[in-house]
Amino acid sequence: MDQGADSRGRWTEADIPAQAGRVAVITGGNTGIGLETARALAERGATVVLACRDMARAGAAAEQIKARAPGATVRAVRLDLGSLASVREAAGELRATYERIDLLINNAGVLSFKRGVTADGFELQLGVNHLGHFALTGLVLDRLRETPGSRVVTVSSVAHRNADVAFDDLQGERAFRGFSAYAQSKLANLLFTYELHRRLAAAGAKTIALAAHPGGSHTEIARNAPGWFRRVGQIASRLGLGQSAAMGALASLRAAVDPGARGGEYYGPTGPLGMTGFPVRHASSARSYDEGAQRRLWEESVRLTGVTYPL
Repeated sequence: MDQGADSRGRWTEADIPAQAGRVAVITGGNTGIGLETARALAERGATVVLACRDMARAGAAAEQIKARAPGATVRAVRLDLGSLASVREAAGELRATYERIDLLINNAGVLSFKRGVTADGFELQLGVNHLGHFALTGLVLDRLRETPGSRVVTVSSVAHRNADVAFDDLQGERAFRGFSAYAQSKLANLLFTYELHRRLAAAGAKTIALAAHPGGSHTEIARNAPGWFRRVGQIASRLGLGQSAAMGALASLRAAVDPGARGGEYYGPTGPLGMTGFPVRHASSARSYDEGAQRRLWEESVRLTGVTYPL
């Protein structure tokens, strides 16, 4: 485990380099970790694009950011990760508007204890958390791969450690357990990141891929979870295993902008169980480094989404 960027042994917003002239696209940038990530980048001069399903909330978030960062350029693009048609439309708008994208932060996520499906029939959590981001990344990758210093950061979770990918029942049609499906989607985020990193490197692209997790941050992701699950979170918070969204966003920010970060790395809080604290480099689960599983998930994601990568 890396112990920080400097002699203080911690990495904070003060370590974010100037971002003027850079374009950062953040999915789910209207709330929680995504909003704090967007705000911090806008304050350093980045042009920030909030890619969100709810345009009213995205517009309000943009105004909130601009109030904190006067003069910042913040705009919203409608993106519903649960609809491949919406993903393609959003990607088309991004490509038409920006000749370059410096940062793509795949932040949006959903946690559901009841089985739902996306517009394309995918299990909701796999569809939104992984497949939607897989498709979006592939569709805008040409705007990243020729941009020096560009990065794709995908937000995972400590929940991935309890997961495996059920390739024989990927959509949870035969057996569904809500949190297990969520954990599977978060493991998929890491398998995707590591495979993308390897393919980018092999292609000599100027883009690198990294992952992050926010620890036990206070966000809205559990708003649809059962009451008992939310109460567990409240108890964990009282035991010191929770932190603000601003602190949780530091892992995404470090993966996105730390000059010392390298492709294929994974960042998260340094505290007990990786739940709180300043971001450091972590090792993810042994399953996440399985190259066979990485390739298999990639190939299945191409089949399911119809999106191929320009690599």
